[in-house]
Amino acid sequence: MESDWARGVDIDTPSAARMYDYYLGGGHNFAADRQAADAVIAAIPDLPRIAQANRAFLRRAVRFLVASGVRQFVDVGSGIPTVGNVHEIAQQLDPAAATVYIDLDPIAVTHSRQLLAGDPRATVLRADLREPDELLARLREEPAAGVVDLDQPVAVLLVSVLHFVPGEEAYPHVAALLDAVAPGSWLAVSHSSVEGFAGLGKDDFDSAEEAYKKTTTPVGLRTRAEIERFFAGLAVADPGLVWVPEWRPDETVGPFAGEPWRSGMLAAVGQKPAT
Repeated sequence: MESDWARGVDIDTPSAARMYDYYLGGGHNFAADRQAADAVIAAIPDLPRIAQANRAFLRRAVRFLVASGVRQFVDVGSGIPTVGNVHEIAQQLDPAAATVYIDLDPIAVTHSRQLLAGDPRATVLRADLREPDELLARLREEPAAGVVDLDQPVAVLLVSVLHFVPGEEAYPHVAALLDAVAPGSWLAVSHSSVEGFAGLGKDDFDSAEEAYKKTTTPVGLRTRAEIERFFAGLAVADPGLVWVPEWRPDETVGPFAGEPWRSGMLAAVGQKPAT
């Protein structure tokens, strides 16, 4: 019998969100997702640990942003809910903190709605980063408009999502989001880097890339310099653009302690000028 969360979903086309859920040990994925994810893991055995390191960066970034005065979060490409979601972390520090989750995957949206039922300080939208005008329009409508106010500073979270918008088109999309938010807003990014996977053999890289080509969101790596471009005009917080385990590490020893480059991902958090 088809589960409620699977109704109407194309289960034969792998989803990057559901593959990520599989990397993290979740159960909201299908055979096609697992097959594609296993192909990537065969090429990059560290990938489940990379996903864990990335998730740990998200938690630290949210704590930093709350400590910096942020009380509104827009998590684009939020994925399927798992332990330590943005609203949970933020509300532990300030119960008034508000979060809007945005994802394209219908299962991610369905599960987020179930998780957020009854929480007036959080909601979810189904929208596409590659269509920023529509995404922003939906943020200005109910229910999102009742949760976050774009005329006040927000934190835009683009965690492990921009490598699914390859090429130059990602830059104007991010710029459109930053143009629309209030002065003093923040941007948090983690991104797979060319340098991080430089040691990968061509055959392994091609295998991983081919697996993502079967999804609706093929993956594309960027160099450190190309990732830095997303922060043009922003004041980047210390320690700058670094490997995800190096970004403000806490007392918890996470994946790749002592070998941060094995995470393959760079991360940074920057602020839009206040005036």
